[in-house]
Amino acid sequence: MNWRLILNWTTLLAATVAVTVPLTLIGVPSAALFAALVVGIAWALIAAGPRGVPRKLGVTAQGVLGVYIGTMVQQDAVATLRGDWGIVLAVAVATLGLSIVAGALLGLRRDVTPLTGSLALVAGGASGLVAIARELGGDDRVVAVVQYLRVGLVTASMPVVVTLIYHADRSQAAPQVTENHSLPWYFSIPLMMALIVVGSIGGRLIRLPGAGLLGPLALTVVLELSGLSFGLSVPLLLVQAGYMLIGWQAGLAFTRESLRSVGRLLPAAVALIVVIGVATAGLGILLSRVTGLTLLEGYLATSPGGVYAVLATAAETGSNVTFIIAAQVVRILLMLFAAPLLARAVVWAGRRFGRRDQSPAITADSSEPIRVAD
Repeated sequence: MNWRLILNWTTLLAATVAVTVPLTLIGVPSAALFAALVVGIAWALIAAGPRGVPRKLGVTAQGVLGVYIGTMVQQDAVATLRGDWGIVLAVAVATLGLSIVAGALLGLRRDVTPLTGSLALVAGGASGLVAIARELGGDDRVVAVVQYLRVGLVTASMPVVVTLIYHADRSQAAPQVTENHSLPWYFSIPLMMALIVVGSIGGRLIRLPGAGLLGPLALTVVLELSGLSFGLSVPLLLVQAGYMLIGWQAGLAFTRESLRSVGRLLPAAVALIVVIGVATAGLGILLSRVTGLTLLEGYLATSPGGVYAVLATAAETGSNVTFIIAAQVVRILLMLFAAPLLARAVVWAGRRFGRRDQSPAITADSSEPIRVAD
């Protein structure tokens, strides 16, 4: 038995938990993923931890997150869109287009490819995109840092925007939300495992990129919309474990040079995130005009991230929570399922127009895609 390896993993886990707990208490979104990313980077730089996350564990984490994201889809919420499906989908597609353009601009830099830039700035499904970035051929380190930066900036700015621009009254009583019956954990876990296995294998058979994530996600969405999920819920402990594995996968691959390279990207990334935020706020105005929502509800429904902060703000301000949930779910699902197609299109365009390879300063350790078939 390799006691040194066990000690390394135990120490890494303990440090990650120690960072996760306070971040969770102050409301940081996806705290376990962020903590694992930061701790993983620190361990990699001092060469104190494991070299990386075993591939099978990484794929399992993708499956857990896929099922977890799929359970966000609720029949009642989706039904509230009724005749507004067209405009909601159009706004989500426009947001995807903005992400692609922003990613292409970020990809003009010498040390990042358009593929990595596009995945890093896709406005939705941050944890899922980080999980499959390397498999799609992108640099998961850049994607992890920029995606979490996007979520952090949107979440941090939301209270300011809601108060100063929309003059929202945050003292209104939150609307009553009917709680759905949850399947007990001893039934949920076997069902979740079945969805992961069947979804991953099925996705691989049909050559679905990111099958470890998108296969289980697609199956879960089908069960939710058909009413056959029976209240499936993913235990919080497993969700946190999945976040940690995804964060470690990216963090442990860092080197001092790659960290400096990512640092040089941050000013451009922040500027592009702000542009996306302003543009989606404009889309929120359009959505409110077409659907009859308030300007605040339009802003919350089109926010390019921070979904939990969005829902909390909607409840506090007496907004149409159900519609906002549905619009946000449409955005997230579109971003996740479009990402593999986006990756293929960007790779094809790069080959077609002779785009150079990614700088080895960033991708020396993570440019090789992970094959889910393995």
